[in-house]
Amino acid sequence: MLLLLAGLLPATAAPVGETLNALSLPALEQRRGAIEAELGDLASYSLRSGVGPIGYRSAAHIDEFNSEWVEIDFGAAYPLDEVILVPVIRRDSKTGFQADGFPKQFRLIAGTADDRKGQVIAEYANEQNFLPRIAPLSIPCNGITASWIRIEAEHLTPRAFDEKYVFQLSEILAFSGQENVAMHREVQAKSNRRDGLAWNTQFVVNGFVPYLMNAATGEKSVAFISQMTSNALPALTIDLGENHPVSRLHLHAVDPSDVLPQAFSSDFGIPHEMRLEGASQPDFSDAETLLNLHFETIYDMAPVMMWAFPETTNRYLRLNITAPAADPRYGPLSPRFGFAEIELFSNGRNIALGKPTSAMKIVENPHRPLSLLTDGRNMYGTILSVRDWMNQLVRRHDLETERPLVAAELNRRYAYQQTKLQLMGWLAVLLVGAIGFTMLIDWNLRMRQVAKLRERFAADLHDELGANIHTIGLLSDAAKKAHDSSDEWNMLHQRIRQLTERTGTAIRHFSNIINADGLYQGLVEDMQRAAQRITANLEHTISIEGEQYIEQLKARTRIDLFLFYKESLINICRHSNATYFNTTLAATPRGEIVLTVSDNGKGLSGANIPSSLKRRARLLKAKLTIKEIPDGGTCITLRLRRRLTRNLKPETRNLKSS
Repeated sequence: MLLLLAGLLPATAAPVGETLNALSLPALEQRRGAIEAELGDLASYSLRSGVGPIGYRSAAHIDEFNSEWVEIDFGAAYPLDEVILVPVIRRDSKTGFQADGFPKQFRLIAGTADDRKGQVIAEYANEQNFLPRIAPLSIPCNGITASWIRIEAEHLTPRAFDEKYVFQLSEILAFSGQENVAMHREVQAKSNRRDGLAWNTQFVVNGFVPYLMNAATGEKSVAFISQMTSNALPALTIDLGENHPVSRLHLHAVDPSDVLPQAFSSDFGIPHEMRLEGASQPDFSDAETLLNLHFETIYDMAPVMMWAFPETTNRYLRLNITAPAADPRYGPLSPRFGFAEIELFSNGRNIALGKPTSAMKIVENPHRPLSLLTDGRNMYGTILSVRDWMNQLVRRHDLETERPLVAAELNRRYAYQQTKLQLMGWLAVLLVGAIGFTMLIDWNLRMRQVAKLRERFAADLHDELGANIHTIGLLSDAAKKAHDSSDEWNMLHQRIRQLTERTGTAIRHFSNIINADGLYQGLVEDMQRAAQRITANLEHTISIEGEQYIEQLKARTRIDLFLFYKESLINICRHSNATYFNTTLAATPRGEIVLTVSDNGKGLSGANIPSSLKRRARLLKAKLTIKEIPDGGTCITLRLRRRLTRNLKPETRNLKSS
């Protein structure tokens, strides 16, 4: 975990997982596209092959919790912008390339010559999860002034070949602007190793990194390689066009071939000894030596070799080959040399880029001209500044670490959406099924309503018209007997006329049974009139209890009650041979309705209930009972319960007629 001390570093960002959780799905998809696009513009991890120096390795330990440190003295104070740690890289047969011996927990301390204690710039712990990696690790310093830095490791990791715990680094770069002020400086370590082979304390600042510069931009270019010459010592001259303060030289070795096995070794074309001279005059009459370069072993060579020297102002730079390397294919008397690029730096900028190059005592190859030495390209593309190159590799690591997290979050969101879509699909199926089931239920209910309407229509037609026709017949018989009494005959004739008109009205209403409610007004009055018409010569009494509750009944219920009553009277007149009948209609505040019709006729058992009465009771959803009276006659009882709209005081009315 990065600790921010003394206000030197900006606050760390929230963990990537938490940040991704807060993004919407379109933002995640946009982020994935942005990562892919940015990766396409970054340098790639192309690892160098062959032999050469590796870097620094501490003493080995059995326990992982051991302290090791490496300290670099810059020789002067510089404002530091960034420190970059380059890991040693190993090949793992299962997981590919990984860092080897890179510590899990360490801190970066910086100080000046007057401050030997220094201050902590950054501290990392295992929770930071920066392992595994093959990329460099960038530590921002925000311009702190320092003349030395120290890396203190406290939690080590095992090296691959024997699983012992060590602290290893391929390179430490400390940038002030574009200048690596740590290059070739004095290094001290708790475990000083100077065996002169692959591992050496000084190798951690020699500028050699385990990567080939493989930029994502620019056209590729081949290296300059001279033709075979005699024993003459050649030289290369670069004209900068005007005087510049020059302080650094980079030589890019001839790129190994891109086929396997490689056609030549990684030190191909690199002379054993060279001398760099600078001058302001084209004849080098004022020349001064800037660098003497010696390549004694393979460990002195790398794909990019860098040297810093005291700043001098020159226009012309000449690289003298003082001890060429022999071409193993042609023997020691036919040396060849070459480089992919020569870079000369002034204030962190390559001022040799695109400048003309001339040669002495060199046979130029037409396919590999001298202009290739300053074209700013290698066999992969554009040559980057070392700081930009390292930061692109750092950025690639960060993006490639984030990319699977974004992909995993997107997959989780897609799976969630898929689950929701499946759920919505099932809900749609259930909805369609529910709609179909509802339509089926609705159709069934409509069919039942139609059947009920048909049944009601038939019942109403039977009860109303049957009763009216029977009454007309009775009145006609009475009129025949009363033809000698004009007053009685006129009265009977008038009643027949009224009943005929009522029957016509009933027929018109039955053609639209929904509006049949208009046929009936007051239930009690209709029952009284029906009793007088249908049972014209019978003595009868009617008792009404709770009339105010009866009037609260729905019109349809009152009609059905009335038609049930009429059908009961018709059955008395037709079949009972009764001389008297009694009607009782009672309603309670609780909504219970009881209609009782009794006569003194020949009697009717409960097993022989007329179908018309059953049908009407069913329409009312009422309970019907018929029993014989012991002294002779029949008692019909209809019970039903309906909800009343008001709570009124009961009232009883007794009616009697004959």
